[in-house]
Amino acid sequence: MKTKAKLIAALKIWIAIYPSITLFLHLFGKLLSGLPLYQRTFLLTVSLVPWVVFVGVPSVDFLLQSGSFKASK
Repeated sequence: MKTKAKLIAALKIWIAIYPSITLFLHLFGKLLSGLPLYQRTFLLTVSLVPWVVFVGVPSVDFLLQSGSFKASK
């Protein structure tokens, strides 16, 4: 994978994961605040990694392709 493709992939992952983590912490932050950090991190990653891989990044890809398709018309 070339550097440009890696940068684009990293940007897509960030676009998917930033709002996901923010929403997760908004919804469950107070509930999880009593847990040790390693347990909070485990719960966050075990729920958000599949979300980002199967929903978040494909959604970003779809939106980017839809936007580029409309721009090319």
